[in-house]
Formats: sequence, C-alpha cells, structure tokens
Amino acid sequence: MIFSSSIFVQFYLLAFFSFWLVRLLGVNLGNKWPKFDSSAIEFLIVFLIIFSLFFYGFSSTSFVFLLLWISIFDFISGKLIFSLKSLAWKRFLLILSLCNGLGILGFFKYYGFFAQNYAFFINQLGFNSYLPILEMILPVGISFYTFQSLSYVIDIYRGEILPEEKYIHYLLFLSFFPQLVAGPVVTAREFLPQLQSLRRFSEIPFAFALFLILIGAFKKAVLADHLAVPSDFAFANVQNLDPSFLWWGMFSYAGQIYCDFSGYTDIAQGTALMLGFRLPENFRMPYLSLGFSEFWTRWHISLSSWLRSYLYIPLGGNRKGNVRTLVNLMIVMLLGGLWHGANWNFVFWGGGHGLLLILERGFRNLKGFLEDRNICISGRYATGFLKILGIAFTFLAVCFLWIFFRSPDFHVSLCYLQGLFLKNGDISLPHTWFLSSSWCFFAIVVGHVFGTKFFTDNSRLEGIFSNWEQSTWRTVLLGALFSLALVAIVVMSAQSRPFVYFVF
Repeated sequence: MIFSSSIFVQFYLLAFFSFWLVRLLGVNLGNKWPKFDSSAIEFLIVFLIIFSLFFYGFSSTSFVFLLLWISIFDFISGKLIFSLKSLAWKRFLLILSLCNGLGILGFFKYYGFFAQNYAFFINQLGFNSYLPILEMILPVGISFYTFQSLSYVIDIYRGEILPEEKYIHYLLFLSFFPQLVAGPVVTAREFLPQLQSLRRFSEIPFAFALFLILIGAFKKAVLADHLAVPSDFAFANVQNLDPSFLWWGMFSYAGQIYCDFSGYTDIAQGTALMLGFRLPENFRMPYLSLGFSEFWTRWHISLSSWLRSYLYIPLGGNRKGNVRTLVNLMIVMLLGGLWHGANWNFVFWGGGHGLLLILERGFRNLKGFLEDRNICISGRYATGFLKILGIAFTFLAVCFLWIFFRSPDFHVSLCYLQGLFLKNGDISLPHTWFLSSSWCFFAIVVGHVFGTKFFTDNSRLEGIFSNWEQSTWRTVLLGALFSLALVAIVVMSAQSRPFVYFVF
C-alpha cells in the first residue's frame, strides 16, 4: 500500500476519522480530559493495532504472524531479563533474543546471498558443494521492525529503560503503520512513553502535520517520480548512452532517492502526528554536508543513530585507540551497507563510505597534528571557498557511491563508472527529460538552502504554523494554500512508482 496511492488515502482517512470519532465518543460518555480513562486508552491502542496489522497484511498477509512472533518473543525476553538477578542468565536471554531476531532477518534476507557465495567459494577450492537456493519473498519492513525490537531488549539489558508492562503497547510500537515498512527506525524510549498519555485533539498541530504530508507527497509524487525517468533509463541502458546522459542519470538518482525516502519520512511523520504520535527526524538537508561524518548525521538519521548506539559504541567506538576506531568505523559501515540488501554492491557501497570516513578522520588528525606545531597548511581553514569545495566534493563522492547502491550488480556498476569518462554509446539525453529533471534539481537546491537558512529543525517550523493557527483568517488562508498545493501535486505528479526503501 503505497503512501502516494489512492487506496492508502482512503485507508488513512478511514483510520483517522474512526480513531478520533471513537475518542470523542469516549469523552461524551463521561471520560474527562486530560484524565482519559485507562481502559479507553487501551481500546484506542487495540484500535490502532487492528488498522496497523491490516495495513501490513494488505501487502504481506502471511508475514503478519512473523511480526507477531518477534513482538511476543522480545516482549517476554525483556520482562525476563529485567526480573532475573543473574548476569549470566540476562546475557543468555539477550543472546537468545538477538539470535531470534537476527536469525529470522538473516534467513529471509541473506540466506540466498550466503548460499550462492558459499557454493562459489567452495567450488573455487576444488570441492563440490550445494546449498538449496530458496525463492523467498522478503517480508516488507522486516529490517526496520527487527532493529526496533532488538533495541528494546538491548536497552533493558543495559538498564536504560524498564520493560513495557502491556503487550499491546509493545505490539503497537512495532506495528504502527505510518513507519512500519520504511522507517524511520524508532526506539522504544522514543515511542512507548507516548502511549502513557494520548494527546487531545486540541493538542495536535494539524497545520504542521498537513504541511509534512503535502511536502512529502510533493517530494515523492512530483520530484522523485520525475527524476526516476532518466535515472531508470540510464541504469537499464548503461552501454548505449553517452557520458552526459550517464552523468545526468547519476545525479537524477541522487535526487530521486533523497526525495523518495525523505518524502516517505515526511508523510510518515505527518500521518503519525495527526493521530497524536511523534516520529524522529530522519533527514536534515544531507546534500549540504561538509564531509562524510556530517553526511551521516543528516542522512537516514534514525539508522545511523541506531548503528552508533547498538554497534559502534559496543565495539569500542573511539575509546580504544586510533586503529581500533578505524576498524570499528569500517565494520559498522560494511554491516550498514549489508543491512540495505543481500548484494555485494551494498557491501561495496557501505565499505566506500567507511573508507571515506576513515580518510576524513585521518585528515582531521593530520590537521590537528600540524596545528599543534603551529604549521599552517593554507591560511585560514574552512573559508567560504573551501566550504563550498568541501560540500561539492562530499556530494560528488556520495553520488559516485549511489551508483553501486542503484545498480543491479557489480558489473553494471563498473560499466557505469567507465561510461562516465569513456564514450560507450551514442544515445543522448532527450530534451524533455532534461527540462523535467532540471526544475526538479532546482527545487531540491532551493529546498536545501531555504531549509538550512530558516528551518534548522522541525520545532521551529511547527512553531510558525502554530502561530498561524491562532488567527482565523490565517487558518482559512492556510487551508486555501494547502488545497492549491494538493491540486498542484496531483496535476504535476509523474507515473507512480514504489518507494525505494520498501525493499529494505
């Protein structure tokens, strides 16, 4: 069920009006705000669970039971880990939970990949080996809700949170439909406290939520789907295109994946907020990053934060010397790449980012070494020109690595890189595609610059909309503007395509 499809709009409107109707009926039956009766809150949570499981089952019916199994297993594991006194037993249950979650994820997502590579490796050694290749459908969103469930158990083991008392609360945490299939990755400490006191209707910033939904729909249905046209053609016809077409296709994919994924996140945040729940920020103008470590604080923030908290720091982080820090960085980025898919391209993509992070850290160490000895490299560091140069270099390197992320296999990736600098074919970019994607690039650049200058975080933007809602005529004006924006999105939309991150 794609967010930009009419079936989702119908589904969400039904969920939204039903949810708030039930709450208003609860008030009229005698429950006083803000002390909403606890049994009524539980009913509303069950209500949202039913809609969430229906949403998940719409595209993956048989895998609803898989989601339920993971939720039951980790809910019980969390309670046992908290109640037991023995550290050995706590550690055993943690390992058991990790094996359950990662085992299920590994079987569905990586079995075929490891089976093929195992057979290839053994055959290269001169032995005969065969592992059956199973044709399996990847459960939608399994990478996201598995990571969320693992973080819950790990946090309890660390003593950072208490176990959730009610299973239905935990099940909603894993199955909440706005972010179920493509994130952001939400931790228990971010979501579960919100179930203790549901927001009143008057507390919902509807104007801001609608803005998020509309801007997300614009990013996806207009920008991303238009940019997908030259991008998809370029990656499907690498050997027949001239270099200018391939360069345009590479930049088009960079814009497509940003608008597609951040657009999904915006819609997820907006739809969740209209039901009274806040989801974490996931993007912050990533293509203006000055360096690769900054890029990963702006791109897919929820995943990079998860990897830092539950992988990088447990490995030792930067506490065990420079060499160990560099090794930890590479391990995290390799596994982060593999998280995206069972393909060597993703491993290379993650490893490429790991290498760039290592080189950046080495450059910073060298700079600090020279500055400590009063040796100046080139005058004042990070002047305006150097900042622009750094942003351009970071963006270009990220774009080159997107080739491996997008290509179906490693051979196509190498052919694409070769075609950027050597003439392989004669097909040039159609003028109409050039025009349609050019204004998309312009919109992305304006959005990045405007967002950086005026909206450094969502709270500031939400405050602006809240002030507007205080005035009746401004509220009417906002409604008119939102209506015009919706019409514009419908008119300007390209052919609908699945969200890129639905496959992860």
